[in-house]
Amino acid sequence: MALSNSRSAGPSTNAMVGTVFLIVVSAFAVASSENTKTVEFNVKPGGVVHTFSEKIKDHECSFTYASQGGTNEQWHMSVGLSDDDRLVSCSVWRPQGKSYLFFTQFKAEITGSKMEYASAYSQSAVGGQKDVPLKEEEYIVGDSSVTQREGKFRAELSKVTMIARTKHDEL
Repeated sequence: MALSNSRSAGPSTNAMVGTVFLIVVSAFAVASSENTKTVEFNVKPGGVVHTFSEKIKDHECSFTYASQGGTNEQWHMSVGLSDDDRLVSCSVWRPQGKSYLFFTQFKAEITGSKMEYASAYSQSAVGGQKDVPLKEEEYIVGDSSVTQREGKFRAELSKVTMIARTKHDEL
């Protein structure tokens, strides 16, 4: 069963999704540092579409966006690969918590993989604050990407988290 951000399932399914997510996160936590890469980049306003991407081994995470208002903001992208190369993670976030930019569009994608879990947030956890998830109707989780939903997205974005299954061949 593929995991998603869907709440249409009953409470027991939601609990299972949370448990599986914690197991997956734990697997990445014990992965060696050579399997995780975190980089800084600037998110630039001005309404122009920009893309930032980072690779780990054969897997690429990209963040494409357009935003308005303010000045450049420092953001981070973290890409991780489980020790068995079966799961790849990508997180894009503003380490200061809340972005003051207005996003007119966004798309976060892990190429060559199938999405297992994804979520987007209007505020990322910092200084005792918690992550504040976007409402589910604001974004769409696809097979390998997370994008804004036209007409529903409220232009607030501070974090996107994705875990995907790689196309790993058995020997």
